[in-house]
Amino acid sequence: MTADQAAVFPPFQIGRFITRNLLVLAGLAALLLPTLYDLGTGLWQSNEQGHGPLVLLVVLYLFWRQRGASPGRCSAWGWPLICAGLLAYVLGRSQEIWLLEIGAFIPLLAGLLVLEGGWKLLRQHAFALGFIVFLIPLPGVLVDWLTTGLKGDVSALVEQILYTAGYPIARTGVMLSIGPYRLLVADACSGLNSLFSLLAMGSLYVYLVHHTSRLRSLLLCLLIAPLAFAANVVRVLILVLVTYYWGDAAGQGFIHQFAGIALFAVALGGLYLFDALLGLVLPDRRTE
Repeated sequence: MTADQAAVFPPFQIGRFITRNLLVLAGLAALLLPTLYDLGTGLWQSNEQGHGPLVLLVVLYLFWRQRGASPGRCSAWGWPLICAGLLAYVLGRSQEIWLLEIGAFIPLLAGLLVLEGGWKLLRQHAFALGFIVFLIPLPGVLVDWLTTGLKGDVSALVEQILYTAGYPIARTGVMLSIGPYRLLVADACSGLNSLFSLLAMGSLYVYLVHHTSRLRSLLLCLLIAPLAFAANVVRVLILVLVTYYWGDAAGQGFIHQFAGIALFAVALGGLYLFDALLGLVLPDRRTE
């Protein structure tokens, strides 16, 4: 950017942005606070959506990280985005549809950015806006469909691994029988929740390391889902073996929580290791 361009488009500043859009931001806060209250006292209390506050903090950090971005020319096209967001929010709030109520903040914030700095500023905040998706609970129909398939795949693979290793194991659907014990691969162990959380963490990792090789970043993104599935198989293997050797009480106690921590350690460690190996083939180029 030249000196003349910098004079026309000064760096994006949070204070100036708030001053110029005070009334709009006040209206946005009036919409956001009731939604946050409902999430904090309801949905975020569940194990499935307990990651919500952390995702929100990451979204705020990502916006703060781009506070020095250089905006382009302001555009009135932000108003249609704001209107679309308001319609989605009203419909979602009145009908208790989280997909619309939370998702409405994506076009609302996008509209504000376009009003302030045009499409250029919107592109610079695109990842932060997209990360809001991880705040949205998946629709129940989609969750049921995905968990059914994942539970079957996980239980079948665990049975095959342990049977090959010589353990007395059999499977009926998603029920695993090993020795005198029978274990049900529940929805929480299907891998869907861990997959969603690891997709968020993995995509954040790829964004922050910001490799100059787009192929390397793409391969890392494609690896997240298989890693999440493999890590969940390891989790169920741990629980089955602990139950087999030390009983049902051990499998449902501290070890059950520890297996969940091990899942993330395996997945994130695998992602970092694969990234390091890719670096040998697709190293980052030096930039000024």
